[in-house]
Amino acid sequence: MSTRAGLQFPVGRVHRLLRKSNYAEHVGAGAPVHLAAVLEYLAAEFLELAGNAVRNNKKTRMIPRHLQLAIRNDQELNKLLGGVTIAQGGVLPNIQAVILLKKTDKVKA
Repeated sequence: MSTRAGLQFPVGRVHRLLRKSNYAEHVGAGAPVHLAAVLEYLAAEFLELAGNAVRNNKKTRMIPRHLQLAIRNDQELNKLLGGVTIAQGGVLPNIQAVILLKKTDKVKA
């Protein structure tokens, strides 16, 4: 079923889980295909942005910190997953503007 839809995510498993989980009495034929497509798209987005974070940090292995950086630096993903805590993700580096030293321009007379 997944190959017919051109997806990597298992449509049959998504269909079985939808039927089993009592979301609705009946599950249409297109629902698991659409849900699998959305899940596959989100996974691809996460992996692409986290891969960029890995490359920016000059590392070769992806860790939860890279997922955290990818999600929190992307406006739409941050809105979608705003209330989600990622284990071992750490926090975003942020220094308040008032704390930063202000450069003073001295005029030589």
